[in-house]
Amino acid sequence: MHMIDRNSPCWCGSGLKYKKCHYDFDEKLKMYENKGCIVPEHNMIKTPEQIEKIKASARVNIAVLDYVAEHIKAGVTTEEIDQWVYDETTKRGAIPAPLNFEGFPKSVCTSINEVVCHGIPDPERVLQDGDIINVDCSTILDGYYSDSSRMFCIGDVSPEKKRLVEITRQSIEVGLKEVKPWNFLGDMGAAIHDFVRENGYSVVREIGGHGVGLQFHEEPWVSYVSERGTEMLMVPGMMFTIEPMVNMGKPDVFVDADDDWTVYTEDGKPSAQWEIQVLVTEDGYEIIAY
Repeated sequence: MHMIDRNSPCWCGSGLKYKKCHYDFDEKLKMYENKGCIVPEHNMIKTPEQIEKIKASARVNIAVLDYVAEHIKAGVTTEEIDQWVYDETTKRGAIPAPLNFEGFPKSVCTSINEVVCHGIPDPERVLQDGDIINVDCSTILDGYYSDSSRMFCIGDVSPEKKRLVEITRQSIEVGLKEVKPWNFLGDMGAAIHDFVRENGYSVVREIGGHGVGLQFHEEPWVSYVSERGTEMLMVPGMMFTIEPMVNMGKPDVFVDADDDWTVYTEDGKPSAQWEIQVLVTEDGYEIIAY
């Protein structure tokens, strides 16, 4: 932790003296750090001004996914979904964060059935009756990032796939109960993992959530196969995604060798994912994007 004179302005930019603002907070962090816990750096704590700007980005993010929800159906191509996301994002003065990010060629990820994540929209991929699809939308507004995804069931979906989608959604609610200041990210990850396994599914190990807001992907990395009392301490002002990828079969996945993006289940069985962006508050959490 940084050493600051008690009467100096607080590091958070509030304008208050350090002793009246984050002094007690830093002392508590220091206590946990001395116990060997992983604690966040100051730059991971969002200020009230940053939070408001991130929320503005999130309002666009939510509106774009709402548009997708109203129009998605059998017969639509994933390329059309990409165009919707681009148009609805840019007309609100924002930018689709995935577009050209580390070479990703599209504005959104569309992951169908056995595709776990990072599916690339394609004019040849037409949504079929019985498909399940994750639409992962990420938004930049005035330099601030928001990120969420939703599952959609297309037409007459089998009971097995519907249950996978629903249990995955419920797993986020289970995880949210553990999101509170001075709990550990591992508490949330363990709750999700236990719930998913109890329902007969598996959680992808290699891919997790992440901090978000000032950048597309920030620290911390968020696992959903963790143990209680491990991983980073959650404190007020931290912001991250909760986005477990739940497989109907085994947890093993592989990346498409041709496009170097699309992630598939190793056994070819379906996978589902919901993603929300959350802020840790003084008494719990606030959902920023969904």
